[in-house]
Amino acid sequence: MAEEPLIELEGKILQVLPGTMFRIELPNKHVVLGRISGRLRKNFIRINPGDRVKVEMSPADLSQARIIFRLRDTAPRLGPPPKRRY
Repeated sequence: MAEEPLIELEGKILQVLPGTMFRIELPNKHVVLGRISGRLRKNFIRINPGDRVKVEMSPADLSQARIIFRLRDTAPRLGPPPKRRY
């Protein structure tokens, strides 16, 4: 069987759930359940409510998504820079 192409969308994190799961609001106002990809987990990428993320979804199940990229904020951060991990 041929593999179905994945759907890529941008979304906004609404809620952080246990077990690296997230509620994500898509541009069409649908809310899906998402989990982070292995590359984000491996590199300790932090995802917080309000962050914009790129997700990919299977056409077979449109209620779940995989977070593949956290988009950068355009607004500058206030306060001191984060502490470096050694």
